[in-house]
Amino acid sequence: MSRYLLDESPLVIQPSLAQLIGLNEAIIVQQLHYWLLKSENVRDGRKWVYNTYKEWQEQFPFWSEITVRRTLTNLEKAGIIITGNYNEMRADKTKWYTINYEKLEGMISPCDQNDQSMRSKRSDGCDQNDQSNTIYYTDITTDIEIYNIPFDHIIDYLNEKAGTKYRASSRKTKDLIKARWNEGFRIDDFKRVIDNKVSDWGNDPYWSKFLRPETLFSNKFEGYLNQKPMRGGKQHVDQRGISPDREELYRRFGIE
Repeated sequence: MSRYLLDESPLVIQPSLAQLIGLNEAIIVQQLHYWLLKSENVRDGRKWVYNTYKEWQEQFPFWSEITVRRTLTNLEKAGIIITGNYNEMRADKTKWYTINYEKLEGMISPCDQNDQSMRSKRSDGCDQNDQSNTIYYTDITTDIEIYNIPFDHIIDYLNEKAGTKYRASSRKTKDLIKARWNEGFRIDDFKRVIDNKVSDWGNDPYWSKFLRPETLFSNKFEGYLNQKPMRGGKQHVDQRGISPDREELYRRFGIE
């Protein structure tokens, strides 16, 4: 038997939850819910669990600690999880976590709040399908692609800022965006990367051609996200009129 086929406890989530809040976020919320059910730590009328980012990452070995931290931050900003500090020692900054079940319930549509047993289309317009506790990855991929990742918004923003005409329907472009999205980056991150690189490259005839999805949304995405935009939207150049980025390229290839 293959060692990859469920000899260990699987992570099980509802496809509808992944569609609602994102795949990474759904995985963490479900795991948090699992531990809250077992928790005996009650503070201010709620159950809590506490973990460092490293301890959370150990539960999700397929993610980096940065991805776990980013996903938890996304959930906290959305109000889906609540954090606190009930540590006995003030110097201990380990976060405590609980789920804002009221917030999560308010995000669910009336269709999703109904019993998910097999039923025909009802008078309220909800299609009820049989839903087991098994996660079907092909279904989730479709749900995320169609409903959760704003491909059109991202590419429209790129086209507006860079004066390009890329299509959001391109499979290669969608795969790049999806890869970054599954790492926990969100719409504001894509916009910031676009803004940063348009500021850097937009006025340079050579570098402006790299304002394209395969460059901006590559595995260098996080580096582009965290750089500081050049002042005035232009790169500094030396006496030859060569920018630092192009100088680095010249140096690598031995160009004088």
